Amino acid sequence: MNLRAYGNEIRWTIVVVVLAVVGVIALWPRGADQQQEQTAAPTPPPAARAIDPAQRAAAALQPCPAAEGGPAELAGITGSCLADGRPADVGSAVAGGPTLINLWATWCAPCRTELPALQAYAEQPGAIRVLGVQVQSDPADGLDLLTQLGVHFPNVHDGDNRIRAALKAPNVLPISYVVTASGEVRRIDPPVAFKSPEEIRAAVDRTLGSAR
Repeated sequence: MNLRAYGNEIRWTIVVVVLAVVGVIALWPRGADQQQEQTAAPTPPPAARAIDPAQRAAAALQPCPAAEGGPAELAGITGSCLADGRPADVGSAVAGGPTLINLWATWCAPCRTELPALQAYAEQPGAIRVLGVQVQSDPADGLDLLTQLGVHFPNVHDGDNRIRAALKAPNVLPISYVVTASGEVRRIDPPVAFKSPEEIRAAVDRTLGSAR
């Protein structure tokens, strides 16, 4: 065997040995620290603030309504009524007449403009009922915001996103829906943040059409 061939054989032998060592290292059990890092559970969100009766009294929210019937897609879907903390069936809350459902969150800046406009609309003659649905935010913070803004129409807290899922709501806030007297749920499009009760009335009338 000449020297050139012998050198090639040595080089290939080294390559095979290196590959074998790399394979062993890849299969070697990881240390306890590495295993713990890989399987550690994600950090849980901060615990919700406790709500005391004085905070609910300060908000002075109207009680969550309840009636027979309602949209099939909302039947049995419950949230927590912000007025008293009791479970509220959203299907029952919007039954019995046209209702405007508004989804909002405390961190949503346009919602802070829209909520007072919704309150002003709800107080006008001929307005349909308004039901607020607080999502993705702490209910205690929601009560503080409603108190600050002077909003008193009924509101429910959607702690597990079941209401939002039932409405098939897109990932945008605020967003509103109109429930007709017959129980049909219609989204107000385009989803814009209303700044005045007149804008809300026009959007409601347009969405309802003749289905009052």
